[in-house]
Parts: sequence; C-alpha cells; structure tokens
Amino acid sequence: MSDWLISLEGTDAGHKLALALALLAAFLHAVFGALQKGRHDPWLTRGAIDASYAAIAAPFALFVVPRPEAHMWPIFAIAFVIHVGYKLMQSWAYTKGAYTVVYPVVRGTGPLFTVIGAYLLFGERFNTVQWAGVATLLAGIYGLAAYNLRHITSERDTLNFALILAVITGLFVAAYTTWDAYGIRATANPFTFLAWFFLIDGLFFPFVAYARYRSLESKPDIGPLLQRGVIGAFVAFASFGSVMLATRLDKVGEAAILRETSTVFAALIGWLALKETVGPRRIALMALIAAGAVIVELGG
Repeated sequence: MSDWLISLEGTDAGHKLALALALLAAFLHAVFGALQKGRHDPWLTRGAIDASYAAIAAPFALFVVPRPEAHMWPIFAIAFVIHVGYKLMQSWAYTKGAYTVVYPVVRGTGPLFTVIGAYLLFGERFNTVQWAGVATLLAGIYGLAAYNLRHITSERDTLNFALILAVITGLFVAAYTTWDAYGIRATANPFTFLAWFFLIDGLFFPFVAYARYRSLESKPDIGPLLQRGVIGAFVAFASFGSVMLATRLDKVGEAAILRETSTVFAALIGWLALKETVGPRRIALMALIAAGAVIVELGG
C-alpha cells in the first residue's frame, strides 16, 4: 500500500485523494475533540487515549513496518516535544472553557500559522484567491467562537483564560502540522513514521493522567474511561493518519485549511452529543467556514 501511495505523490489522483483524506480528518478530529471534552476529565481521557494508541501501535512499529532511518530520530524527538506542549495546552483549555468556544479558536489559529510555516519550510505559496479563502474561513471560525462566547452560560468565570490557552494551543497545532508533514516526507515509508509516531507520542501523557487521577477526590470508574480511550485511539489513528498522508500526497497548507472544516463538524457534535444550542447564526457561520475551504481548494 505504501508503494501505491508514494506513486500518487504530485499527481492529480494524489491531489483528489489528499482532499478526501483531509475532509475525513476534519470530521474525525471533531469527534476526537468531543471525546476528550465529553463525559470524563479531559486530562484522564487524553491519558487513556494515548496509552491505548501507544499499545496498539507498538507491534506494528516493532514488527511490521520498516525501521526508521537514523535521521528520523531527531525528527521524532522534536515532534514528541511539540505534541506534549499541544496536549498540555489543549487539556488545560478544555478544563477551563466550553468545547464550542475553545475548539473553534484552536482550529482557527492553527491554519493561518500552518500556511506561513508551509511557506517557510516547503516553499508553498498561496495566491490571492486562496488567501481570500483563508480570510473567509478564519472569519467564520472566529465568528463562531465569538458567538459561542457571547451566548454560552457555563464556565463564564474561566472562559477568558480558556481563550488565551486556546490561542496558544492553536500555535502548537500549526507547529505540529508543519513539523509532522516534514517528518512523514523525510522517511521512505510513510507508515514507518505513523507507527513510530504513535508509539513514541503515547508514552508521556498516561503518566500525567495517572498523577491527575491520584489527585482527584472523586475518582471515576476505570472501565468506561479505558473504553473511551480505546475508541479515541482508533479515531486518532484515522484522523491524524489521514491528514498526515494528505500532507505527503499534496500541499501542507491546503490540507491544513481543509481539516479546519472540523469546526463545522464540532458545532454539530456539540449540538447533537453535548446538547449545546445551535441556531441560524451559527449555521451561517459554519457555512462561511465551508465556503472558505472551498475557495482555497478552487483557487489552487
């Protein structure tokens, strides 16, 4: 399968597959965010997810895919640091603010700086039409966050701090998207990067979650938490794997922009699963986000 994917790099078929993978990643990333913000403490959920995907990835990394080349180990080390920072900030933000406020700010900050990072690292350039699409998408995302901020009733006392954390988290999103795209392009077999990434990335946060668990006065049942962790692990494989393969097949900036339609899916999930209100104004803002992504794609 890796040979087939590599053969599509830089082709029209590869561009179309990258588009489909980026949109799949958008939906699954929204699901992943809802899993982390949902029923359980975000720190515990993230720890359960990371432990699960490290355990599942280990046999594939050790016995199935080719071993990473020597130059990949520094790349994995830097990726590990970036993702640790991202997950710490994300969990903290979810602890302080409502999902439908925090998530759009995170996802709105990420793509702008990812496009800049893709220019600096890969020499990718957006034309005027595509920048108009980026502006449209960001207007929709930040408009959605502002609307939610105005109308949300829960966690009002910590919401401003949550927004600061969300912006910082978005910067980490841009950093890991750009760096991971560099990493998956630096190895001969893209599945080598993915398998070893999930194994290495999942080693830190379970210890954070364990410390958090011990500090709680009212400790949740382990069974449901582990079940959510396993589900989240498979969602993470599909979401992160899809967008990383998209960045190998086609432009990093375009994949990042398309993934941020996840904000639309997040609003729908917040309405359907988390019982958060969705009205006509939010629907209009979601349409603006989708329109921005379409402009970027057609403009390219």
